[in-house]
Amino acid sequence: MNTPWNATAAGLVWLAAGLAITPALHAVAPASPPVSASPAADAAGGGTAKAAADLKELVGRQRAALAEAAAKQSLEELEDVRPKLQRVVDGYEALVKANPDFAAAWAAYGLFLCEPVIENRKPAMALLLTANRLDGDLPVVKNQIGVLLAEEGRVIEALNYFLAASDLAPEAPLYHFQIGLLLDEARDVFLRTKAWTPATIDRTVLQAFHRAVELAPERTDYAYRAAEAYNTLAEPRWEEAYATWSKLEARLKGETERQTVRLQMARTQWKIGHAAAARELAASVDEGTLKGQKAKLLAEFDAEDAADAAAKNAGK
Repeated sequence: MNTPWNATAAGLVWLAAGLAITPALHAVAPASPPVSASPAADAAGGGTAKAAADLKELVGRQRAALAEAAAKQSLEELEDVRPKLQRVVDGYEALVKANPDFAAAWAAYGLFLCEPVIENRKPAMALLLTANRLDGDLPVVKNQIGVLLAEEGRVIEALNYFLAASDLAPEAPLYHFQIGLLLDEARDVFLRTKAWTPATIDRTVLQAFHRAVELAPERTDYAYRAAEAYNTLAEPRWEEAYATWSKLEARLKGETERQTVRLQMARTQWKIGHAAAARELAASVDEGTLKGQKAKLLAEFDAEDAADAAAKNAGK
């Protein structure tokens, strides 16, 4: 199953192999009071004022190292960043060893290991589970655990974490988006549990995507995926889909983006039964980068026309 919950940079994973990560990653600390949802939290949850200050400084160094890595143009150049990343790892190791009850430190460390340039998933999961055990009120932690579980194909467990994150931070659009995306991408898995019906999945997917779009209207990627969801409903709602695509097309400024949506509008018009309007919309797409998509769509139209004509001739 496709797992788009977290972008990765596969070519950079090699860096993780050279970073010394010690067994402290797998330590399990006892429960403690909650900390702030921000990795650079105030002193709380087992963290002293000094620990909070150390974490803030460490997160700053982490951001600087990651920004430097992102600016590199080759694997050879990235090698220069390895010592800085290692020092961040060493800093986190020292911090969690000195403050085993400091949930924010465990959380920040786990999130760091999920960065594309690091991609060390197994120890990251252990860290995040420890943070979650120490403080169950950190939505960013629950979300990332859900991401890792989804990438492993453990979608039922992942959904529970996404739902928990959304309950803790109902105004955060990402968590609603994750719920919609997971249910839509893995609907067959959920249907096999018998706990979900096609109708409940459809309703939940649309509600989750719409809430994400409502909370983050500037995120056109959310709006695009929300419109796409109409295509996979158990009973597609093509008129609603077309209205949604039309609204998105009107918002977009880039011509390539607008024409990409126009192809979706053409497909939707075809599904409604408006063949002439569909072909007219497709004909308006002239961006070179969309030539292949346009040709594929027109081929679909032609194939369906040919199938309809053959069926009519057979019935004569």
